[in-house]
Amino acid sequence: MTFTNELKTQAGLSVDISAKNSNDWDAFLVVESHGIVSGFATFGQFRAGPGYAKTVEHSVILAPNAQGSGVGRRLMGALFDQARQCGAHSMFAGVSGENPAGVAFHAALGFDVIATLPEVGFKFNRWMDLILMQKML
Repeated sequence: MTFTNELKTQAGLSVDISAKNSNDWDAFLVVESHGIVSGFATFGQFRAGPGYAKTVEHSVILAPNAQGSGVGRRLMGALFDQARQCGAHSMFAGVSGENPAGVAFHAALGFDVIATLPEVGFKFNRWMDLILMQKML
């Protein structure tokens, strides 16, 4: 779950993909089956500035029918490989405190919970915690 109230659209994703593909550092990976997108994963620099150049933050989003099918693990494996090729040292995940399945998914991939930021995201007319998780690459 992301802290946005905007639905992902084909046009919006096209803009995101183009922006990520315009440099050597970011990545945007898509899985499709029979012409239908099952999910995507992306990463970019965690924060601006040269001191953060080797730290990335990622997002992974799956279609409901792709959850539990292994698509997310395959996407993340490819994303880890891409991040390593770019020279990344660590990867962050920001997971909603209301998404225990997302926390478990990341933990199974080797991410550790490093912090909980109370009530930093606002969605569905309420404040939500953000759980930060990190994996050394």
